[in-house]
Amino acid sequence: MEEKKLVEACQQNKAGAFRELYDRYGGVLYGICLRYAGNEPEAQDILQEALIKIFNKVGSFRSEGSFEGWLKRLVANTAINHLKKSYRVNELGSTDDVVEFESNDISALDQLSVEELIDLINLLPEGYRLVFNMYVLEGYDHREIAKHLNISESTSRSQLVKAKRKLQESLRMNGYLLHERA
Repeated sequence: MEEKKLVEACQQNKAGAFRELYDRYGGVLYGICLRYAGNEPEAQDILQEALIKIFNKVGSFRSEGSFEGWLKRLVANTAINHLKKSYRVNELGSTDDVVEFESNDISALDQLSVEELIDLINLLPEGYRLVFNMYVLEGYDHREIAKHLNISESTSRSQLVKAKRKLQESLRMNGYLLHERA
């Protein structure tokens, strides 16, 4: 079934429509949940919560953009809200000591599988991982992150810098970076 017909079928609660939606997008949506949660049981909880929201809100989708994009944004927001409730993200702390992050390291991303990259991201502390996911993977800017997480923009920037440094350390320790920074 083409995407437009799938959306209409879901909006009309037609039999099998949500199953097809899940079959088509479930893996991608679960991947988003896993990036935020850091472990499979929590990712499954977030996905279940997100699927309920999708079921309840699919009628509000107005075909003004990509349906998959709408789904991904809804899942990311569900994950963020879940983490705000579960981990008290508001306690990330505040800091204005943002140091510019410059790297001469050769990109290790081409050497990593998706699973290895997700594993490294999941090793980040909760606040770092959340800001990293929102900024790098979901495309939020620091103003939006600050608003969602009830933190300052400088805290968001600082958390991102620290996340990048932690990832860089992990990549270097695992032999993925080809040379040290100059």
